[in-house]
Amino acid sequence: MDANDRPGPATVVVDHVGMDYRTPTTAPPSGRRRRFTHNLRRMVGMSNHTYVHALKDVSFVAHEGEQIGLVGQNGSGKSTLLRIIAGVEPPTRGTVRSTSTPILLGINAALIPTLSGERNIELGLLAMGLHPDKVHRMIPQVAKLAGIGAAIKRPMSTYSSGMGARLRFAIAAAYQPHIMLIDEALGAGDAAFSSRSEKVVKRLRANAGTIFLVSHAAQTVEETCSRAIWLHNGELLADGPAEETARKYRWWAWNVAQDEPHVAEKLLHQAREEFTEKRAANLAEVEACRAV
Repeated sequence: MDANDRPGPATVVVDHVGMDYRTPTTAPPSGRRRRFTHNLRRMVGMSNHTYVHALKDVSFVAHEGEQIGLVGQNGSGKSTLLRIIAGVEPPTRGTVRSTSTPILLGINAALIPTLSGERNIELGLLAMGLHPDKVHRMIPQVAKLAGIGAAIKRPMSTYSSGMGARLRFAIAAAYQPHIMLIDEALGAGDAAFSSRSEKVVKRLRANAGTIFLVSHAAQTVEETCSRAIWLHNGELLADGPAEETARKYRWWAWNVAQDEPHVAEKLLHQAREEFTEKRAANLAEVEACRAV
């Protein structure tokens, strides 16, 4: 490995993180006794519940200068992991430590629909701790990056989902966070916005920041990230160079789409086998960070 390719200092440590959600279900449980209780609860109008394991013992260390793409099918745990790293919700098990406050940019980020885009820019930057004088100077450049034209003067309730995502990206990027978490935002605009946002991401990387990017388009991760993590049903299945890891996921997803379950299952097994050595290295690095 070239000296310039060596990872910088650790910025985020994900330490044996697990996340469980309790959710209603109509599915009958296994076992005679449980089925009896299930049917009895239904008769008296009570809901039955089950637990969804959104993340299962996920551990890794992120470094300065890395752009880490998270790939995986819907429900694999990608957005849940971002929210936990950002501190938006606590994990059921494990811990996350970071060297600075991660800023989560996602299409579900909380802005105020009844206020204009311009007013939301102001409130968003103030909420991130910027001085009011600096905020007022930054509003025009944030609006320009969002690229939504005269709509910046209208209530956000009138925006499309893509326009809202672009505004959120512009607000988070203006803050220039050291650790930035992006959930599907870069795919929410036209070619001009995509070009501007990619320049922002490159600038953040040049400033030795750490970026996490969730995208359903694995090719985007392959082309723009330096590292990729593949999550499957909450399990960390692969972690390595973006091109290599994203291609493994794309090949698996293609076989699923072609209704080739046996091939897809074989690829999952192969990915787990190949990750054995890397998993041990991840755990050792997490342990070393814990000792600091």
